[in-house]
Amino acid sequence: MLKEVLIVEGKMDVVAINRAVEADCIITNGFHFTKKTLSNIAAAYKKRGIIILTDPDSAGERIRKFLSEKFPEAKHAYIPRDEATANDDIGVEQASPESIKNALKKIRTLELNPREEFSAAEMVSFGLSGGAESSKLRDKVGAELGIGYGNVKTFVNRLNSYGITREEFLNALKKFSIIDKLC
Repeated sequence: MLKEVLIVEGKMDVVAINRAVEADCIITNGFHFTKKTLSNIAAAYKKRGIIILTDPDSAGERIRKFLSEKFPEAKHAYIPRDEATANDDIGVEQASPESIKNALKKIRTLELNPREEFSAAEMVSFGLSGGAESSKLRDKVGAELGIGYGNVKTFVNRLNSYGITREEFLNALKKFSIIDKLC
């Protein structure tokens, strides 16, 4: 049983999570937060901590951003887009139990004072920006690091905000032979 409470978007997300792990969940019902839902999330945040596990799409990101502002010490788990897509639908409910477990192994917490370790310009030199395959590479590296997919600006922000070290970053690049191609 997870100590923290998982914050998810819908009831089918809970079904998928229950196939993977034993956890308490609070459903946001998309971006339509009721006062009661926010009160429940606040209580869970204070008492047990929360893990935000929203869909890897723009609506899920809006929910994650909103909750992150209200609950800055919340933990974050990301399921890679390709592992959360089935039948032309994207969401936590589409993820396999293994994908959910892997996402929960790579939980991150936002740093209150993000560093400026990584830059968008630097992403070009690693092939993570400006190339035909850049989006796919960011997706793979983001999945490996547990920070999810994002455009270059979002990706760099997450690298800096989640405290990714230079070593972690370079190891993720090595896994996909990105470093080898540059040398």
